[in-house]
Amino acid sequence: MKIQQTINHWHTLIEKNQPELLNLLLAEDAVFHSPVLHTPQKGKALTAMYLSAAMKAFEDTGFHYKKEIMQDKHAALEFEAEIDGVVINGVDIITCNDKSQVTEFKVMLRPAQGLQKMQEKMLEMLGRKNKSE
Repeated sequence: MKIQQTINHWHTLIEKNQPELLNLLLAEDAVFHSPVLHTPQKGKALTAMYLSAAMKAFEDTGFHYKKEIMQDKHAALEFEAEIDGVVINGVDIITCNDKSQVTEFKVMLRPAQGLQKMQEKMLEMLGRKNKSE
């Protein structure tokens, strides 16, 4: 099953905190669906930018996956983390192609306070990234 290989690579990337491996994992036409942005972010570069920022934002939050559901080329990974005393529960919905590369990455978060905390952290991470370029 292609998605199993994709998810194994994703877990390795997360566990080793190596966002540079996203370049190998993401397809050129990857699309990122943010819980706070209205429009999908299209392309490998934008998807990598948002996922790298999310990895930084979730550092030291106790981020961990709780459940995984996989079928064909799709996976849903439930996660939990805590930011400023707010427990965040979310789901990463991942689709891969025949090369086991991520073609779509959708993030859903709850509760509303958790979404707000994550938005603040992401803006901070993306602001830092843009300033360093």
